[in-house]
Amino acid sequence: MTGTRPFKHALDRLQQAGLRPTRQRLALARLLFDKVDRHITAEQLHAEAVDAEVQVSLATVYNTLHQFTDAGLLREVVVEAGRSYFDTNTSDHHHFFFEGNGNLQDIPGESVTVAHFPAAPAGTRVARVDVIIRLAPEEA
Repeated sequence: MTGTRPFKHALDRLQQAGLRPTRQRLALARLLFDKVDRHITAEQLHAEAVDAEVQVSLATVYNTLHQFTDAGLLREVVVEAGRSYFDTNTSDHHHFFFEGNGNLQDIPGESVTVAHFPAAPAGTRVARVDVIIRLAPEEA
């Protein structure tokens, strides 16, 4: 048998990030990374895990998403207090946020220019600038 194991891509991603590939991390990594880049909430990922018959609590999903973010596998996009999405696209880019349905859409990094912003406080540096453009339906 010469085929690739179905979890190899997820296993490689976890190992390259320095994370121990536990059963639950592998299962969640497969759900996250075996598809195209996307934005997902912890609740959405938990529902996908339940549908895939992965036994994992919502708390474990939250913890794993934050571990993946800390390891550089995901970016957390906070659209409002208590509402975060996790983005599998970690490249330099920004977002449109559709207020009506809560969807996020990527904007290429080079499409947004920030001309002026204040100097960083003493002892700090600007690590990244994240732009979220909030969209509402046009009024009729």
